[in-house]
Amino acid sequence: MVKRGKIDIIKDILIVIRDNNNHIKSTPLLRKSNLSSERFSTYLQDLLNKNFVKDSHDQKGERFLSLTDKGFRFIEKYKTIIEFIDEFEL
Repeated sequence: MVKRGKIDIIKDILIVIRDNNNHIKSTPLLRKSNLSSERFSTYLQDLLNKNFVKDSHDQKGERFLSLTDKGFRFIEKYKTIIEFIDEFEL
């Protein structure tokens, strides 16, 4: 089994958020990210600090995560890079 690198983990987390109507609580995101809670917290904090993800609260005060424009752009650029690699069989 191949371990995921940092870029793949970031992409996976962002795609989970996007695929959940760009609105997900942190606990389901943790489960779907397939990371330990410690590693997940580190990645989530990094994504928040780099403005890929934003933190918001609903009227009940529950915390939700969603992608920023930068997060959506990351997914698109990642897709472009993978297509390039596949096209040239690298």
